[in-house]
Amino acid sequence: MAFFKKLKDRMFRSSSKFDEGLDAIVSDGGAPDVPPATEPDAPVPAAEPSVGLPDQVRDIVTPETPAAPEKKGLMGRLFGGQNAGPVVRRTLDDDMLEQLEELLIAADMGVDTAVRVTANMAEGRLGRKLSVDEIKRLLAQEVARIMEPVARPLPIYAKKPQVVLVVGVNGSGKTTTIGKLASQFRAAGKNVVIAAGDTFRAAAVEQLQVWGDRAGVPVLTAPEGSDPASLAFDAMTQAQADGADLLMIDTAGRLQNRADLMEELSKIVRVIRKKDPEAPHNTLLVLDATTGQNAIQQVKVFQELADVSGLIMTKLDGTAKGGVLVALADKFGLPIHAIGVGEQIDDLAPFDPEEFAAALVGLDA
Repeated sequence: MAFFKKLKDRMFRSSSKFDEGLDAIVSDGGAPDVPPATEPDAPVPAAEPSVGLPDQVRDIVTPETPAAPEKKGLMGRLFGGQNAGPVVRRTLDDDMLEQLEELLIAADMGVDTAVRVTANMAEGRLGRKLSVDEIKRLLAQEVARIMEPVARPLPIYAKKPQVVLVVGVNGSGKTTTIGKLASQFRAAGKNVVIAAGDTFRAAAVEQLQVWGDRAGVPVLTAPEGSDPASLAFDAMTQAQADGADLLMIDTAGRLQNRADLMEELSKIVRVIRKKDPEAPHNTLLVLDATTGQNAIQQVKVFQELADVSGLIMTKLDGTAKGGVLVALADKFGLPIHAIGVGEQIDDLAPFDPEEFAAALVGLDA
């Protein structure tokens, strides 16, 4: 729940866009709820005199005219009370569905996914009048339904060392994600080793060393410009000697020359398979949410470059287009292991589809 609150607060850009968009859609052609008009109060018949009774008895049994019910003013009848606000509802029709599709596409959910979400939402509900809150709940329900099959934690195997190859473009948050994962695994009692395989970026190596020092995890490095595959081989050797549970290997992310990157990744895999024919056991692709639809292209590229086994999305706190994660789940079906919403160690958490869907559309937990 603590992470959900953080996720919802930090995904304010996404949820506020949904709020603004849904308010505009429902207001366009919608109307406040107005209670149905009631029949005028029937006149109360005058009491018939109790003929033939003594005066003192007649006073007892003669009914008094009941007090007329208190009449509410127009605003009171319209709003149902002093503090209640009007609930605006709009009839769900083709025009409204088209506007909802456009809103989802603007949130980077993609055309195909937006059409699928709205079609499912409308099933059996066309002609119904819906409020903003009701639409949010329906949208969250459909988003969670798409995300549910891909919400899977990073599998941990008995194999030692379990080799986790981490790929992604430079600037995606890859290095920080490795540090956070290593720190979290270390806190869970796992023996972790990190290999700083992006040997062409001194900043990446230094960043990993900072995280390694913080978590008490060894970081294996090589001189700048060294062969990453050689470093990976040495890291495998040390991880085996240390009895490490996990070996996490950082890699370069230079997509401007895909041929070189493909050869580099292929060589790393060939070399570590000399130590373990089944390695790497996981290939994680780290994506930056702020890149929007570019994340889809990155998945396509890295699926060609490496056998991607799962996704981690970072920087969901810095974008109004968190819907791209829904598009990725719908299009590729790759496991989503974790999401990140900041720089602290606890800002990376296992992916929860219902919490994400609620935060995306601005619902409370």
